[in-house]
Amino acid sequence: MVEGLVGRLADFAAAAHRSGLPDEVAAASQRSILDTIGVAVAAAAEDAVSAAGIAATRWAGTAEATVLVTGERLPAASAALVNGTMAHALDFDDTHLPSVLHPSASVVPTALAVAEQRGASLAQAVRAATLGSEITCRLGMAAYDPELRNSIFFERGLHATSICGTLGSAATASLLMDAAPVQVANAMAIAASMGAGLLEANRTGGTVKRIHCGWAAHSGIVAAQLAAAGLTGPPTVLEGRFGFFAAYTGGWFDPAALTEGLGDRWESARLFAKPYPTNHFTHAGIDAALALRAAGLDPAEISEITLGVPSPVLRTIAEPAEEKARPASGYQARFSGPFTVASALLGGGGLGVSLADFTDDTVHDSDRLQLASLVRCVADDEATATFPHQFGGIVRVRTKSGRELEHRIRYSRGGPEHPLSAAELAEKFRLNADPVLGADRATHVVAALTRPIADGPVADLMTATVT
Repeated sequence: MVEGLVGRLADFAAAAHRSGLPDEVAAASQRSILDTIGVAVAAAAEDAVSAAGIAATRWAGTAEATVLVTGERLPAASAALVNGTMAHALDFDDTHLPSVLHPSASVVPTALAVAEQRGASLAQAVRAATLGSEITCRLGMAAYDPELRNSIFFERGLHATSICGTLGSAATASLLMDAAPVQVANAMAIAASMGAGLLEANRTGGTVKRIHCGWAAHSGIVAAQLAAAGLTGPPTVLEGRFGFFAAYTGGWFDPAALTEGLGDRWESARLFAKPYPTNHFTHAGIDAALALRAAGLDPAEISEITLGVPSPVLRTIAEPAEEKARPASGYQARFSGPFTVASALLGGGGLGVSLADFTDDTVHDSDRLQLASLVRCVADDEATATFPHQFGGIVRVRTKSGRELEHRIRYSRGGPEHPLSAAELAEKFRLNADPVLGADRATHVVAALTRPIADGPVADLMTATVT
């Protein structure tokens, strides 16, 4: 047994990596990897991805792992930086609730890069990614305060995804390096000095948030490499007086959420796959607007719209109100309650709304802006009561003729209570990947990750992701 809470996580991860995963957990992880590759490929042309790629290329180093789409060969940590930036750049990656973090966008690029570097199989990469995701989610859950009904990370303006994802990525990388439990623990303890991420960009702009998951993947791999070279970390890195939770949550955390039921209750198998390429807080509004549209609502007849959402999400998708009604970029539009509702009523494609609805051109579309100006965002008591276990909401519409319509969403699409089907997940992947990779390569990736047991080397899978 390795000392400290980080040691308990390491002992669990190392044992599970050796013995294997329950079939249903492995299958869920394969779906998450497929989804993550798809949303990453779709983001290949984003400016933040280009910036990460330029920086990583300048660093140079030994060619160990493949950058998605371009096929550039970089050191594993650098490839994970670029691929992780891709995975989070469109805000289309999966979500865990109620921690409200996105585990796959850091641990999947980590697993692919290190597995390719070491000649590991896809099955080994799936196991390591699952365990890294589980640790990421557990760290997020340990900082979830049920009285606040919110993550303490978020209360402090911290991005739980990148902070927790750095430790999860370190575990993933270390497992694929065949590390003993003490070395896995050291990798995570080292990584705790590397994780970071602020959420101000969600409110007022900037592209830095898009690189958070890439940097978490990069840092996790570096931490694992340093541990393998002999660097050590404190065994009380999580619970200690000057440790992880003292620094990030003021010392408050739930130890049971971190370690209870490890191997029996899998948080990583409960991820929400996003059907829409927007901040997850906007999804209930999109669901409701699509339902009203399907019932025959004519957007030209609308005189006012009320979007009711959980109270805590207003600061992310409704404030500042003037900026949310007129987002400055396609990326900012994905964090706007008014603009996403307008897009659901006017746009279309994909699984309801698509990437084409959130470009730097669509934010200047006069019809969308006019409709967005009619949206008033308010706190909804019922949605607030179930948040953040669910992202519910309601859309109420008054028409010019005086009719009043409404549609309530209790379980947003894509979660355990309203999951995307295998066909819908495959459709999402193809919508993201076909225009970039071509249908043949996309088919190869889907086939590799939908078999009952993923097999073959990761290098073969990565070859199929290159144009």
